[in-house]
Formats: sequence, structure tokens, C-alpha cells
Amino acid sequence: MGNTRILIFTLACVALLSVVKALPHEPQLGSARVVFQTSYGDIEFGFYPTVAPITVEHIFKLVRLGGYNTNHFFRVDKGFVAQVADVPNGRSAPMNEEQKKVAYKTILGEFSDVKHVRGILSMGRHDDPNSGGSSFSMLLGDAPHLDGKYAVFGKVTKGDETLRKLEEVPTRREGIFVMPTERITILSTYYYDTKMESCEEERTVLKRRLEASFLEVERQRMKCFP
Repeated sequence: MGNTRILIFTLACVALLSVVKALPHEPQLGSARVVFQTSYGDIEFGFYPTVAPITVEHIFKLVRLGGYNTNHFFRVDKGFVAQVADVPNGRSAPMNEEQKKVAYKTILGEFSDVKHVRGILSMGRHDDPNSGGSSFSMLLGDAPHLDGKYAVFGKVTKGDETLRKLEEVPTRREGIFVMPTERITILSTYYYDTKMESCEEERTVLKRRLEASFLEVERQRMKCFP
């Protein structure tokens, strides 16, 4: 009787171990966070540097340069994706030379086994797997047909309520794309590090955030009132 119980316990442990191994692995987020301040609320996201290091470095550099300021979500397909437009064509403000240099780059496709589920960030691309640039999607639902075909590089950490607001925006269909009938603007962006604790470091974040907003306002002023 005792041996039977031991055998049953052993088999149960083996079965449980098999289930655990079969579960999708959750990659670790880096400490950097980016916030997109949109006309419908804020969306915060983090990166997977161990999954897609080239993609993370590229997107984060564009953020640091202010590349996504005045950009927009050109596509909102409820239950599927909210897709950020590519920086060169999506911004309403002109780009400086440094922004152009990064925004027009294409990067290698970093495909992984990370699943496309709600909240995941996934690079946009053309038919060429190495054609990713600056457009990316925030998943609004599970999309297993994208797994292994598009580069996952991070996930939304705060702002799911904003994504739900975007899903309620009126849309129109143009070919394969479901697009909002009104512009969903990324008003400004900023970033911070979750490891920062002191007030001095928080003031640095605030200063960076305000300076980014000021520079964007100044660019718009020079464009419209030279």
C-alpha cells in the first residue's frame, strides 16, 4: 500500500513538472519604462532586453530622441492591435537630423518563442523579415498567428484602461487595416528607470519630461510662426 502511494505521488510530480515546463515562459522586463501620453490617456510599457536587444535599443533610442512625440496610432483593430505609425510618416512635427538618422533605419528581425497576447509589444514590418523600422503594435488580444513571425520586444505595464478607450474609437476599414476615424495623437513621451528612488532622480525625470514638451512646442512654433 505504501509503495502504491509513493508511485502515485511520483507520477503526479512528473505530470506536474511536465505541465510547468509546457507553460509559456514570461521573459524578465528591464528596469526602463516609457510613457506615451496620448489624447486618451497614458500608456506605460517596458522592454525585454534579453529577448530582442537590437529592437529594444533601437526603439528606446527613438524615444530618448523624442521621435514618437506628435506621432499617432494609425490602426486600432478591436481585440487585435493598436499600431503606432512609423515615425517618418506619422509625426505632425518636423524631425531634426538626429531623429531622421534613427527613424529611417531598419533592423534585423529578432523572432522568439514569446507569445503574442494582450499587452505585448510587437514590431511592424513588411514582407522582408528584416524590415522593421519604427512602427509597432500593442496587442489588444491574443494573436497566435503572429507568433514567431513578428519580433516581440516588450509589454504594456500600465494603461490597459487607455487601450480599452482606444478600442471604442469609431473606425473605418481600408483594405486589411481597421483605422480610427479621428487622429489618436501621442502628445508627448518620457521615460524613467524603476530602480530610481531618490527625490533628486525624480526631479531629473520631471525636468526631462518638461524639456521634451518644451522642445516640441518650440518646434511647432518655429514651423507655424517663423
